[in-house]
Amino acid sequence: MAKKKTPETKRVTRTDAYIKDAGVVMEQPITETMEVNFMPYAMSVIMSRALPEIDGFKPSHRKLLYTMYKMGLLNGARTKSANVVGQTMKLNPHGDGPIYETMVRLARGNEALLHPYVDSKGNFGKAYSRDMAYAASRYTEVKLEKIAAELFRDIDKNTVDFVPNYDNTTTEPVLFPTTFPAVLVNSNIGIAVSMASAICPFNLSEVCETTIGLLKDPDFDVSETLKGPDFPGGGYIIYDETELQKIYSTGRGSVRVRARYHYDKTENCIEITEIPPTTTVEVVIDKIIDLIKQNKIKEISDIRDETDLSGLKVAIEIKRSVDPDKLMQKLYKMTPLEEAFSCNFNVLIDGTPRVMGAKEILLEWIRFRRGCVRRRVEFDLKKKQDKLHLLEGLSKILLDIDKAIKIVRETEEEGEVVPNLMIGFGIDEIQAEYVAEIKLRHLNREYILSRLEEIQQLKNDIAEMQDILESPRKVSNIIIAELRDDIKKYGQPRKSLFIYASDLPDEEEEEDVPDYAVNVFVTAEGYFKKITPQSLRMSSNQKLKEGDEVVLQLEVSNKAELLFFSDKAQVYKAKLSDFAETKASVMGDYIPSKLGFDEGEKLLSAVVTTDFAGHVLFFFENGKVSKVPLSSYETKTNRKKLQNAYSDKSPLVALKVPAEGEEFVLTSTGKRKLIFNPDMIASKATRDNQGVAVMTLKKGAFLQSVDALTPETFVNPHRYRTKTLPAAGAIVREEDLGEQLTLG
Repeated sequence: MAKKKTPETKRVTRTDAYIKDAGVVMEQPITETMEVNFMPYAMSVIMSRALPEIDGFKPSHRKLLYTMYKMGLLNGARTKSANVVGQTMKLNPHGDGPIYETMVRLARGNEALLHPYVDSKGNFGKAYSRDMAYAASRYTEVKLEKIAAELFRDIDKNTVDFVPNYDNTTTEPVLFPTTFPAVLVNSNIGIAVSMASAICPFNLSEVCETTIGLLKDPDFDVSETLKGPDFPGGGYIIYDETELQKIYSTGRGSVRVRARYHYDKTENCIEITEIPPTTTVEVVIDKIIDLIKQNKIKEISDIRDETDLSGLKVAIEIKRSVDPDKLMQKLYKMTPLEEAFSCNFNVLIDGTPRVMGAKEILLEWIRFRRGCVRRRVEFDLKKKQDKLHLLEGLSKILLDIDKAIKIVRETEEEGEVVPNLMIGFGIDEIQAEYVAEIKLRHLNREYILSRLEEIQQLKNDIAEMQDILESPRKVSNIIIAELRDDIKKYGQPRKSLFIYASDLPDEEEEEDVPDYAVNVFVTAEGYFKKITPQSLRMSSNQKLKEGDEVVLQLEVSNKAELLFFSDKAQVYKAKLSDFAETKASVMGDYIPSKLGFDEGEKLLSAVVTTDFAGHVLFFFENGKVSKVPLSSYETKTNRKKLQNAYSDKSPLVALKVPAEGEEFVLTSTGKRKLIFNPDMIASKATRDNQGVAVMTLKKGAFLQSVDALTPETFVNPHRYRTKTLPAAGAIVREEDLGEQLTLG
């Protein structure tokens, strides 16, 4: 009978087949590829790499710290980082580079954690700097911080499970028996497959006080003691109670963090000393320089990175008469000096990823910590019970030492000593072995009395431990005592302070833009000029590119906004104040280049507005007209580009912004004209609507041009008007051409 193939046998056979057919293209169902190749990888990343567990650590952190603990670096002197990296490779076979990077993040010198676990000496870079590289492991030195003792408290008392390392040469802990909820005290960010985790840090004292509250009452309101996140880089947290409650209950939400600064009056300089955790000094400086180059910020004369051994500092020199607070409000809006930290509290619980709120995480930690305490008590109880068992046997011997000595002396073979003592005193083999190993020097009155006294003490300790194991309240009291001790030893003031939305300046406050009259010129080729009336009076001769002409000329306020419509059905928005004043004798700004048009995109028309009131009319070749409110192009955010600005189903012939009561003359290739009043059609808020049929066209004909109606346009304009739409219009009579000699 043939042996049935097991799954393992099938797997080996398939592997052998792959080796045999190496280089040959073979069909394989995508489901099988996913199952055999992708799913094991995904599970490995989720379970063993990217997500933290309830003790607050990822496997890479745990392997490194446990190695340092076994090296005696908790109380000993510092050692070279390279030594630690080398030893850690016994547990973590991923190479020295990733191990050292893990150590850097855990080190005090890097300033990435609220409570660092590694005491460092040397250059470990800075979490707030992108370009400040850390030194090689052969130059730096490390040991464990004092707080790391709380990670390993009683780890040798069976408080957590141990598993073999990758080559079965040693063992490592599955979790750390931390005495405080480290999972919420230090930030942890990881990206797995199809999921991620982003845990913001909280103040240790607040976390421990909150945990104590939950130990006493599972329905405790965590917001009473857990005020909010506390980032190692400080900064201001904009307090949003609704968002914090969402984070506490669901584990998802965001916290807005803004930089901290102070103004040096003597140097007329703003000094930024704390920034959000999601950015770096270099990113902030690069963004500000970019805004200065784009002429969006004009108040800054110089910016420098003055970060040194004393800490982070970005110096911003401002121009005279500039309000530093108003400038900072502007920078908060336009740069990473204010950013949101998005929370996603995804933690592995018993091998299963779970997104939990801060309260649920603390309740899970309490469950985990109860198990650690019970296992520690059970370990100590077993030790004491074993010792009591030995001493009880000894007490029976001590009642008649002479008899014991006689049994030992009269036993002919050494191997019979223990059995004879067991028979003579009614004790078991373990007790007899212990008695047989007692030295002669201990057979005195003092030793005997001290051992008997110890028996009573052991009985009292055992009774107390058994009481603890039977009483959840006493287990809770042990955890509470440890948490209070952690607060006393390691508690520190908050680094991130709160500011309330009511204390912030009005975000809708308009930028101080000078209000004065300017003349705007737009040419057919896409050039733009902003000229003051005084400059225009001095020289009004416009310099234009050969063949170019001015198609728009207006006198408006400098506070106006501009809409530039392109031939790709897109509109680009800009503020008139963003353009520099120029003269008629220069070409001006080329709009496609200035506003970053797409490649090959050309300017079609421009609209100037101060309040986005009124409408814009789009005339298409198919005789349709779209009437869109200008307000449809107004946005709350500073968006610079809007797609689908108008319909692209038919080529656009003209774009007009009608004045009050203004009418237009539509001319078709069929030599017909139609007077059109915009009030005859309704507006549609959808920007890219296809419009309403206005002019009826014969086959092959199309709308050719659109012009504003003036008193001189027609002698008898009533012939070209209509009461209903669509209309074909009328063929132009010779008397209506006025002084025109040709139809054109």
